[in-house]
Amino acid sequence: MKESPETEKPHDAVIDTSKMTAGERAALEMTEAAREQAGERNSFAGSLFMGRPDFSSLAPFPAQSVEDRDQGDAFLQRLTNFLDSNTDPDAIDREGEIPDEVFEGLAKLGAFGIKIPTKYGGLGLSQTNYSRAAMELGARDGNLTALLSAHQSIGVPQPVIVFGTEEQKEKYLTRCAAGEVSAFALTEPEVGSDPAKMKTLATPTEDGKHFLINGEKLWCTNSLKAGLIVVMAKTPAPEGKPESAKPITAFVVDMDTPGIEITHRCRFMGLKALYNGVVRFTNVKVPRENIILAEGRGLKVALTTLNTGRITLPAACVGMSRECLRISSEWARKREQWGAPIGKHDAIAQKLAAMDADTLAMEAMVRYTSALVDRDKKADIRIEAAFGKMWGSERAWDIVDDTMQIRGGRGYETADSLKARGEEPIPVERMLRDCRINTIFEGSSEIMRLFIAREALDPHLKVGGPVLNSRAPMKKRLTAAMKAAWHYAKWYPGLWLPRFTSGASGDLAPEVRAELRRVRNLSRKLARRLFHAMLRHGPKLEKKQALLGRFVDIGAELFALSTLASYTGHLIASGEAAKHGGRETLLRKLSYFSKRSRLSIAESFRGIRHNADAEGYRLARGVLE
Repeated sequence: MKESPETEKPHDAVIDTSKMTAGERAALEMTEAAREQAGERNSFAGSLFMGRPDFSSLAPFPAQSVEDRDQGDAFLQRLTNFLDSNTDPDAIDREGEIPDEVFEGLAKLGAFGIKIPTKYGGLGLSQTNYSRAAMELGARDGNLTALLSAHQSIGVPQPVIVFGTEEQKEKYLTRCAAGEVSAFALTEPEVGSDPAKMKTLATPTEDGKHFLINGEKLWCTNSLKAGLIVVMAKTPAPEGKPESAKPITAFVVDMDTPGIEITHRCRFMGLKALYNGVVRFTNVKVPRENIILAEGRGLKVALTTLNTGRITLPAACVGMSRECLRISSEWARKREQWGAPIGKHDAIAQKLAAMDADTLAMEAMVRYTSALVDRDKKADIRIEAAFGKMWGSERAWDIVDDTMQIRGGRGYETADSLKARGEEPIPVERMLRDCRINTIFEGSSEIMRLFIAREALDPHLKVGGPVLNSRAPMKKRLTAAMKAAWHYAKWYPGLWLPRFTSGASGDLAPEVRAELRRVRNLSRKLARRLFHAMLRHGPKLEKKQALLGRFVDIGAELFALSTLASYTGHLIASGEAAKHGGRETLLRKLSYFSKRSRLSIAESFRGIRHNADAEGYRLARGVLE
């Protein structure tokens, strides 16, 4: 049955759903609802795909205030002293358990309440300082990083801080700040990144004062230690809506509530002490006042929480990458082959250079995105966080892989084995195992590319989508066509007109301004090519995921180059260049990164037209059959 224009959903004006299966349409509706709740895009990262990069929030770089940095320094010093003196990452990995005294010590430090306001017993530190803490943790132990990140990046503290009532904050944040562990339950056995398939249900009781939760959640990190958990469940559809329209609601649930059962502790290739399990809910009675934000608004809670939580991953990757660079450079200096230290051989030198530049770019992305959150706790950072998570986790994997290659057999050998035969127990093997998950959880690289591609196409779909919507009346489509033609008649020629300034403000070094001009010009080329692809493929473009992935990769490189350029300018202007080898060294890193990035971008541009995607898809179909 065809819906009338009056009953069209907002996304129907953007994407034609008439030829979709019921399952595809349900998934789209759920995803689009989340996007609509998140609000309009207005960010530097999003502007890259439209050929009009808005450098206003980036250059000058949003620097951390002296007061905020001092507060962070004080906590970081206590944290590093504790980690160095009281933790043994190799023992934690070997035994698959974090000692109770480590939990207690972290709680005394306030590490379970880094971002929780002081009025609720937390440290009240900024997102930037939280990211700095994640860098320190990432350099030492992936298990502890995952524990604290899952607790306060996606567990109870983050959504309650942003969306909770005052009563919820008083009740739950105080417990979390004191060291009570929390978790986040979203994934299910049949549900990864498709919330439309969620089966966990929350049914209201007859008096309407409680909900009964039934279902099963998979891969719930911290669940074995958690006292509190955020549970995403489907609640009844609004009156007059079909059952398929059941919205998702977020609940805070006490883990000692009757009906909750941990049925299995999951074990993994790395992160051996990850307290991750399968959680079953059987008639778990939860008060209505435990709902976060509002009934049916769980997707907004999940989206905002996951976006902010994703920043922690590249932050931890920065710390691990720094440690890898230290390990690799020390070994490259002292290990000799063919009459010279291996670091002087070009093959190894190239790996070290890439590690150094990529690590600084990662840090720039994290610091910029963290600063956006510090400006506004509800900031919509979906593209920035996705770029950081995707690009940062992939570069970190390259770095740890190259570290193992540089260390050779000593990289592949376990730290315990090295120690047993009298060598320094450098845990590259453990670091590689722990790092591998970063490109998978909290949104795999493949999902991140699809997510970013949808955001990149959104401005075009809002303009041109109604023209292609066969479910809309012809008059409406013709009107939309005229508006689209007028829009593109103004927008497209502007992508070809020369521009001679970067559009950035602030006292920036000439080299930095030059890089931002390159970003602007490449952004214009990206916007043109994306528009051409839309004209060439039409609605079928959304199915060409490999092609869209190349556009996303170009955008990610431009985002990394932009943030690194601006951050470099900030370090030079603020007198902090000495901490990074001096002004000339910083500019050398920027120049090197820019050349590599532009080579990668050029390759992606070539791949847009010259690729083997069609042949690969046909071959894969044969494999599946």
